Amino acid sequence: MEIPQDIFDRMAGSMTDRESLLSPRATRNADYLRRSGRKPEDPVIRPPFFRDADRIVHSKAYSRYIDKTQVFYLVENDHITHRVLHVQLVSKIARTIGRALGLNEDLIEAIALGHDIGHVPYGHLGEKFLDELCTEHGIGGFRHNVQSVRFLDVVEDCDLTLQVLDGILCHNGEVHDQTLTVEGEADWDSFAEKLERIEDGADALPLTPEGCVVRCADSVSYLGRDLADALEVEVIDERDLDDFPENCMALFGIAGRKKEDFSEVNRRVLDVLIRDIIAGSYDADCIAFSAEASACVAAFKEFNMQHIYGNERLIENQKKIRFMFRYLFDRILEDIENGRRDSPVYEDLIDAAWASRAYLGAAAPEELARDFIAGMTDRYFEWVFQRSILPERIRSRYRGW
Repeated sequence: MEIPQDIFDRMAGSMTDRESLLSPRATRNADYLRRSGRKPEDPVIRPPFFRDADRIVHSKAYSRYIDKTQVFYLVENDHITHRVLHVQLVSKIARTIGRALGLNEDLIEAIALGHDIGHVPYGHLGEKFLDELCTEHGIGGFRHNVQSVRFLDVVEDCDLTLQVLDGILCHNGEVHDQTLTVEGEADWDSFAEKLERIEDGADALPLTPEGCVVRCADSVSYLGRDLADALEVEVIDERDLDDFPENCMALFGIAGRKKEDFSEVNRRVLDVLIRDIIAGSYDADCIAFSAEASACVAAFKEFNMQHIYGNERLIENQKKIRFMFRYLFDRILEDIENGRRDSPVYEDLIDAAWASRAYLGAAAPEELARDFIAGMTDRYFEWVFQRSILPERIRSRYRGW
């Protein structure tokens, strides 16, 4: 059914009015670039970056966020952050900043929702083990931001815009920058150069201010949340809080070092840092923290690294997990090379209707193994491992006593 012309005209006028209120630095919807443009655009009802967010949400890779570790793997607690919640928090924080700065919120949302799709089972620990395997098998290292682009641009071929793919590629929550300025040209050659640079272990900054906002929001979203989760699951205790940086105590208004004093740490971190980024970036050619806030973010990250991410209680199973990754990679590679059609890699990737035929026709067996494992949820990873390593029972008519 066609939308009545008067409604269409009103929506078009409303969109024009909204764009007129954007900052001169904001990315305009009219500037979008797609590789193929296979499908017709409807920029009034669903502008291009809005459409990209829809394509990401409806991808198979996005569905698998639901059971991917953020930080705390093998922890039975439904109140801690998983990857699906993390990307929603990043989107919310980034859109809050973007709205205040007059940036394109549709572009921000699409980048935020897609930025961590390339994460593997068991979070950064799993990424480390998959990186080792990819290097050993001669297909380069493994980086989850590159894998996010690979899933959306190659494996599922969502035909996303350059601006969204660039923002996803150039997010880097592990690195702290006080100031971010846009980098690169709005063309596919510049994007390919950035991709190659990041694959080689270097860094690259986003093409758009919206991408810069998401990169900042990524760090802001997890600082306080990871600390709150660590206290929730008792990975750390009050003895660890004695080492919490003094400058962070002052900036976030934390009165003491008891567990109850940190009950609102996430709310305080978000409120202070969001306001700081807005103040430091308004009417400026960069997205920036103040010097004081930047020093606190760096100190906070270092505290979390020492007391949470490297905590013995969190990494005590790493030898077992490394073995699981190595066994599964070799087993999947063997299944592909021997054409075992009943293998999960055939059932859930190679023969799947949603996977791009062009990708499947060009990918080497090692690349298929990498992508299959990278796309797994934690629970599915464990199921495939058990199915691969445990003997199958022979079913009989008579089951005994």
